[in-house]
Amino acid sequence: MTITKNTVALAGALGIAFGMLLPAHAEDKPLTIMESVPGLTFPFFVHMMNQMKAEAQKLGGIKVIESDGQVSSPKQTADIEAAITQGVNGIVISPNEVDAMAPALQEAVDAHIPVVTIDRRVDKVPGILAHVGADNVKGGEAQGELVKKLFPAGVTVMNLQGQSGASPAIDRNKGLHNVLDKAADKYKIVFEQTAGFDRAKGLSVTESALAGMSTPPGVIVAANDDMILGAIEALKARNLGNVVTIGFDALPEALAQIRDGTLTATIEQMPGGQSHLAVDTLVRFLREGKQPEQKVILLTPIAITKDNLKDAERMGEVK
Repeated sequence: MTITKNTVALAGALGIAFGMLLPAHAEDKPLTIMESVPGLTFPFFVHMMNQMKAEAQKLGGIKVIESDGQVSSPKQTADIEAAITQGVNGIVISPNEVDAMAPALQEAVDAHIPVVTIDRRVDKVPGILAHVGADNVKGGEAQGELVKKLFPAGVTVMNLQGQSGASPAIDRNKGLHNVLDKAADKYKIVFEQTAGFDRAKGLSVTESALAGMSTPPGVIVAANDDMILGAIEALKARNLGNVVTIGFDALPEALAQIRDGTLTATIEQMPGGQSHLAVDTLVRFLREGKQPEQKVILLTPIAITKDNLKDAERMGEVK
């Protein structure tokens, strides 16, 4: 795990000391944990799943049941119900949809199975042990502030929103509007529509939007990197390489395109840091019986441009 100032501060808030995560008397307690993400078709969630499994392996004595939600709340619900039947000790989950997943998570809580949500919160379920994630509102605000910094005199904006019903999509959109709506006379959103966090949809939605515009927007902002990378393909097809593009997630592919000048910026939300802290929080409770000092632990996202690529969590994966 890469230890940053943010990670150390958060670990301190949880009462975790690196190198001494578990006392000797608790280390041998075997555990079975379900780790679930909305869909392993998304590179972001592949990375998050890999980091959660790596943390479980590092802590030792943990059997991981891996759950791919397949972007389907019924599928993820069925996985939770199966995990309850199997008698798992705990669950770390990034819920596909905040409302649709609430009944299944409540069922787990009622069965006395501790649940830690990661990346996506489910506020309607009392009894969730903790939530670890990024402050997605601040992430959206970081996108908006970058737009203002790059275009102090104003600019037209296309906004590609994320999956409907997903808390990161809701919060990132809110953050972007928090900033741009305060100066709506200068920063006019000329098009906004969901592209489902999907690259192919990012391409098709952008193609349709550009076809209906007499003048292309000055900026395209997307709620994740997959959508903005799709949008870039649509821009290339129309020879519109001068349009500023801003993504979210800091995927290695996006970082490479920032380095090469194809993508303007992305937002780093430290998914590896989230994953490690979520698993640590659950295991600490299961092995020591200690409630986390903070029920909601949020990392603050930052904008990544060519000027600060070294600050990206996954820069070491860029080829």
